[in-house]
Amino acid sequence: MLTVLLVIAILVLLIVAHELGHFIAAKVFGVRVEEFGVGYPPRAFTFGKIGDTEYTLNWIPFGGFVRLFGDEGENQHGSGSLVDSPRWKQAIILVAGVAANVVVAWALFTIALHVGVPQAVDVVPPGEATRLIVADIVPGSPADAASIVPGDEILGIEDSKGERLAIVTPDAVVDFVKARGGKPISVLYLHAGATSTATVIPANAIIPNAAGQPALGVALVLVATVSEPWSEAAVNALYKTLSAFWIVGGDLWTLVQGAIEGAPNLSEVVGPVGIVSYVGDAAQNGIGAVLTLAALISVNLAIINLIPIPALDGGRLFVLIIESILRRDAPRLAVQILNALGIALILLLMFVVTYQDIARLLS
Repeated sequence: MLTVLLVIAILVLLIVAHELGHFIAAKVFGVRVEEFGVGYPPRAFTFGKIGDTEYTLNWIPFGGFVRLFGDEGENQHGSGSLVDSPRWKQAIILVAGVAANVVVAWALFTIALHVGVPQAVDVVPPGEATRLIVADIVPGSPADAASIVPGDEILGIEDSKGERLAIVTPDAVVDFVKARGGKPISVLYLHAGATSTATVIPANAIIPNAAGQPALGVALVLVATVSEPWSEAAVNALYKTLSAFWIVGGDLWTLVQGAIEGAPNLSEVVGPVGIVSYVGDAAQNGIGAVLTLAALISVNLAIINLIPIPALDGGRLFVLIIESILRRDAPRLAVQILNALGIALILLLMFVVTYQDIARLLS
């Protein structure tokens, strides 16, 4: 339940930030904002009214919205009307939501790096707690046969004589195992929050180019929570934000290519149910990991909103570009029909993704 509430809080934060971008840009360009709502209608209550804007709290707690005077599909004209504003102003108001998500992603990455996020380290930092994490498993190896999987944490190792490994580091594990080829070793590890024990026998011919070296078939990495100063965190957060855009954009382009070829791969796409699982896993690694995941979700929201699908900011921006080229407004009925089709497409995609999320959980 706490994880679900955390997911709702993250989504509300990111979507309200997106709408706040539209709100600020509209105010700057003199477009009247009739309502700024947290959550979606029906309305729970009104915080108050400042100028022309009502500030409300609504019952469906999955985001927020801004209601602009003269928004698309509304026959409202005159001073402060969005549709009567120059198209370049409308475009900036639309893009401002995406820009807000970019700024929020950078801010979340900055805070995460300052608070501390789990990172691979070569040596044990003085005074810092470390964890030994399984990074990879050799298929068919003793570790694979023992059901040890990437992401598990190695807590301790003991041989059949009761001798335990004093310092659990990658090099120490390699030396400990190498000296006990063909002899059973007990491995204590943490998997999905539960402690388990597996008995494995180191074998030869597991590691390429080291056929005579006994090994378990695991690649291990030492992980510590590393905190950075604010100035360093802010700079590194910028690089992380740009890198996230590159990676997410690349994944999205691969998905689009698959759709064009008639075989879209949605297996790696997650919806709200899948996000709950990811947030739950991140929460086990501390607040820094949760903030990092929230930053990645913010990047996803920014990129998705730029897709030229009707009803999304990217779709509305595309219509504005066409109108600018043709030097006349698009037929309102046609725009409304396109928006309805866009919403239907988004709902269908959400249904498919949610179905896959549930299927993953059940499997």
